[in-house]
Amino acid sequence: MKVSVYVIAYNEKDKIVECINSVKWADEIILADSYSTDGTSEIAKKMGVIVHQIKFNGFGDLRNQAIAKCSNEWILSIDSDERCTPEVEKEIKTLILQDKYDIFKIPRRNFFMGKWIKYSGWYPNYRQPQLFKKGAMKYDLKPVHEGFINLTKKPIGILKNSIWQIPFKNFEEIMHKANKYSTLGVDKLIVKKKKGSVSRAFFHGSWSFLKHYIFKFGFLDGGPGLVIACANFEGTFYRYLKLYETQSNWKEPLTK
Repeated sequence: MKVSVYVIAYNEKDKIVECINSVKWADEIILADSYSTDGTSEIAKKMGVIVHQIKFNGFGDLRNQAIAKCSNEWILSIDSDERCTPEVEKEIKTLILQDKYDIFKIPRRNFFMGKWIKYSGWYPNYRQPQLFKKGAMKYDLKPVHEGFINLTKKPIGILKNSIWQIPFKNFEEIMHKANKYSTLGVDKLIVKKKKGSVSRAFFHGSWSFLKHYIFKFGFLDGGPGLVIACANFEGTFYRYLKLYETQSNWKEPLTK
């Protein structure tokens, strides 16, 4: 059976080469690029990847459009900061010959600040299913942290081996992601009829910090665990502040 791989990307020239190299074994590689300006798509094309430019209207919509571009029966979803290991490749080739599951989740090992993260809610760090038959699932249309809809009656399988994720190349990228994702997350809070305020922002941000640093044992990851917890505080804090800003609709004072 043949496997298509799709990668979503926007301005990921520093990560895309290693990502693509890790899935060169696939029968087809699709890059769903949202009009990168740093040469990401050009790099991918030179590596033999099929590039489709797709306007970004949220991650759920982007992933659904990427799936539609895949031509093979099985699809592997890999983000630009992820790497498919040889062990995962071998396991995938074995599993797709069976008929027990149509959808699989894959555990992820995160490498951050020079070490493998073992706690902090980052291992095993499952996201949406990453291996599935075409037509077996689709994503919901949430702009960020999108979910999925199982279109089959079969249970969801889980791979034994882990892919690698290199989530951040530097601290600037952490702050950029906190800003981007907090903006995208406002709509989810509005749908949930949440209210924003400075106190709510601080409360939810603090809870996010405690959840990752204490209850998910982030303190056992040392310095990186503290940074992860702080980043979760920041993203949550600003998400609720941006919600407050949206709901308040502040206006500048008039001079006359």
